Amino acid sequence: MNIGDVMFQLFVFIIFAAVVFAAVTGFKYAKNRKAQLDRIEKKLNSLSEDHD
Repeated sequence: MNIGDVMFQLFVFIIFAAVVFAAVTGFKYAKNRKAQLDRIEKKLNSLSEDHD
């Protein structure tokens, strides 16, 4: 195996790891975003009820 093969395999592995990392980070971000929006909605609902 020559150095070119090793570099190519390393490059492919890094790309694969980056895709997996991006997917996991994206799912975590979406989950946190939804939780944040739920909290904001709950707060707005409570403010709206207090106003009535």
